[in-house]
Amino acid sequence: MLFGFTVCSYSIVASDDDIVRMSRLHNSSPGSSLSPTHHRFKPKPNGVTAPAVGHPGPRNRFVKKNGQCNVVFTNMEDKPRRYLADIFTTCVDVRWRCLLLIFTVTSLVSWLLFGLLFWCLALAHGDTNPPQELLRLKRWQPCILHVHSFVGAFLFSVETQTTIGYGYRCVTDECPAAVAAVVAQCILGCVLDTLMVGTIMAKMVRPKKRAQTLLFSHHAVVTLRDGKLCLMWRLGNMRKSHIVEAHVRAQLLRPYTTSEGEYLPLQQVDLDVGYDEGLDRLFLVAPQVVVHEISEKSPLYHMSQDDVARGDFEIVIILEGMVEATAMTAQARSSYLPHEILWGHHFAPMLYERNGHYLVDYARFNETYKVSDMPSHSAKELSLLAAGQRAKSPPSSSVHPCGSSSAHATLGLSPSVFCYENEVALGVQEEERKALDDIKEEMQSFLGCSVKQNGGLLCVLDMDNQEEANRLQKAIPPVPVIHRRNSAL
Repeated sequence: MLFGFTVCSYSIVASDDDIVRMSRLHNSSPGSSLSPTHHRFKPKPNGVTAPAVGHPGPRNRFVKKNGQCNVVFTNMEDKPRRYLADIFTTCVDVRWRCLLLIFTVTSLVSWLLFGLLFWCLALAHGDTNPPQELLRLKRWQPCILHVHSFVGAFLFSVETQTTIGYGYRCVTDECPAAVAAVVAQCILGCVLDTLMVGTIMAKMVRPKKRAQTLLFSHHAVVTLRDGKLCLMWRLGNMRKSHIVEAHVRAQLLRPYTTSEGEYLPLQQVDLDVGYDEGLDRLFLVAPQVVVHEISEKSPLYHMSQDDVARGDFEIVIILEGMVEATAMTAQARSSYLPHEILWGHHFAPMLYERNGHYLVDYARFNETYKVSDMPSHSAKELSLLAAGQRAKSPPSSSVHPCGSSSAHATLGLSPSVFCYENEVALGVQEEERKALDDIKEEMQSFLGCSVKQNGGLLCVLDMDNQEEANRLQKAIPPVPVIHRRNSAL
């Protein structure tokens, strides 16, 4: 008994790290080597794959548990040129250390280039060896004041590009080329600063880290819900800030061979999580369990417990929504392999009510407990068993008001003809009943006695009225006769 609820006995399943550790031990055994993907299964005639004999272990993940895609691109033509053409996206996608290194190198290169340019202008103007006569007459002015070495030119370049402010080194109007160089460096410095600030801001507000606080259960479960076989997994949000318009979708990745013999290493099949009913949209304030009903359209419809355990597939879960603080779209991903799908388990309850509010115990987020009397049949087999039980039950017979369809087929008439004839017959019968009731009422008022429903008299008549009674008795038919109108067939 916990918080007023009776909790069934459950077993805590192994974590994902333990499973990965065991798989590594298995793969590191002598004589075991991972073979290519297309040798790890045998395609069946209908395209559904089954693991081959001697399967080395769990398949490689296409999407890791942390959401990273296990994909490496090779032999890409013109990759550097294409990446440089989209330099902003390239800078946003790289790591922080690479980004800082790129901006540091770019700034140093620009300072050195313009410092070298200023030094060359100073040498060409003769700032290092000014004429003494002009100096005495104070008619000579250098191109850049107080720049007598390359170090001085480099410092002048740094002061110009970073807008620190000039000290006693500054450009004069004696050298127009130096003025043009200062203008060009100022423009380049503004461009580099804007690119750096924009890239850092875009990288900081990127919702990639928000996905780290969106949780997926370590395991998925297959169990019955409302009499239907379902695949379920649990989602959670660790932050109090909401994920706006959160919706989930799932895909099954499997190797597939078409009827023409074409091999597809990773066929993507959608798993319906209630898109038509709106069940894929979540209010993720508390952890939610997402349900995929294994129906006839599901790729898991033919899989039993043994088929799932031996299957060669991967279920990828994608959770998308907008971050409440920035209104940017965040996406969290995870995946489940066949050995991470528990058959006949339920998720342990983790939401309780206490002291006027709801308590979410995240320590039980990944816990499951096994249910009893859980069938190991596939959804198809369960539907066939249910259909067989319905066939054994006696059918309910009902008569159609317009006649049976077999009679219509025998006579070659449409149901509308029979409906019309029955309506006419019922109308005639009603008129005859009214006429019979009028005769009975007339006899009762004349003789002062009651009449049976079949027309017989219940009173003893006087001999004086015998002739009148005989006349009235003949007017009442012993059995009501229903006249039907002959239809033109």
